[in-house]
Amino acid sequence: MSPRTTGKRGQGSNYEYVIARVRSRRASLFDDDDYRKLVRMGTGEIARFMEETEYETEMNALGSRYSGVDLVEYALNRNLAKHFDDLLEWSEGALYDYIARYLRKFDVWNAKTVIRGLYSDLDRTEVEDDLIRAGEFSDRRIESLLNAGSIEEVVELLDDTVFGESLAEAFEVYEESGVLVPLENALDRAFYETLLSGLPENPEIDSPTGLYVEFLETEVDFRNLRNALRLAHSGADVDPSEYFIEGGQLFDAKEVAQLSTNLDQLVSAVRESKYGDDLDAALSALEDAENLLDFERALEAALLEYADRLSNRYPLSVCPVLSYVLAKEREVDNIRAIARGREAGLGPDEIEQELVIL
Repeated sequence: MSPRTTGKRGQGSNYEYVIARVRSRRASLFDDDDYRKLVRMGTGEIARFMEETEYETEMNALGSRYSGVDLVEYALNRNLAKHFDDLLEWSEGALYDYIARYLRKFDVWNAKTVIRGLYSDLDRTEVEDDLIRAGEFSDRRIESLLNAGSIEEVVELLDDTVFGESLAEAFEVYEESGVLVPLENALDRAFYETLLSGLPENPEIDSPTGLYVEFLETEVDFRNLRNALRLAHSGADVDPSEYFIEGGQLFDAKEVAQLSTNLDQLVSAVRESKYGDDLDAALSALEDAENLLDFERALEAALLEYADRLSNRYPLSVCPVLSYVLAKEREVDNIRAIARGREAGLGPDEIEQELVIL
């Protein structure tokens, strides 16, 4: 854990206070009607619209330096980091630790972004624009990553983190294959498996720890399902177990290896699982259109709805906080997709297909 995680671990968790603050923040998120308005605006109109929302502070602070899509992107990333820093600032005890662990997902995002930038020979500015400083990486570490001259140097710079061992092993595969998938998968696996490490395997179901574990197991299941479907669609000759993330309940590595070679069997297995009702519409769409991107967006929506149900069932737990994190990510991703789509000249209907709308 980074230095900012110290000092709060010995305190008791303050669920009531944090959840009250989160509910207030959740109420200010964009709704589906807002997205439908935005897809019909030009980039300048989108920026003006955002200036009249809770993004006002970021838009005003950055407006003298940036415009159009660049202004929107910078404001989104800065706002996201601010909100998640606030979560850590408010939280105490085990709740703080749960949130800090989960926000490492942005360390994964930033590491992937730097690696992809080096792979594609992008300018440092282009890479830095896409970073989201909401994880545990310090500004000093992020600067070091941005200054790295090679992917191998990035791997070395992350050697002392939770990603170090997995990345080092994956780098050998990357050198042989020349594709980034092993490195990106190593980051995902290290993140999720570290999330669940040290937590009890069979915690009391309705306890704070039990709810945290249930949420994380569901996210791991959905991640494994997405990876299995990608392999089933790709027809690639790879070992699916290499992409399997431990910690979920839906599959084990052997089942993934079997099911990823047969899309029909994979869909049937999910329908018969505890997620069958949650993913029924998404699975039907996949069977009808065999459109993997549509299914992946439906999978994201299903995870959001699952998190919301947990939040409603257990309002004084970590679930409302994690549900808010997912909802805020969805808002930022949707606004970014709209702004980029409008800049690229896409029509409203085309852009709406790229959004996660519940």
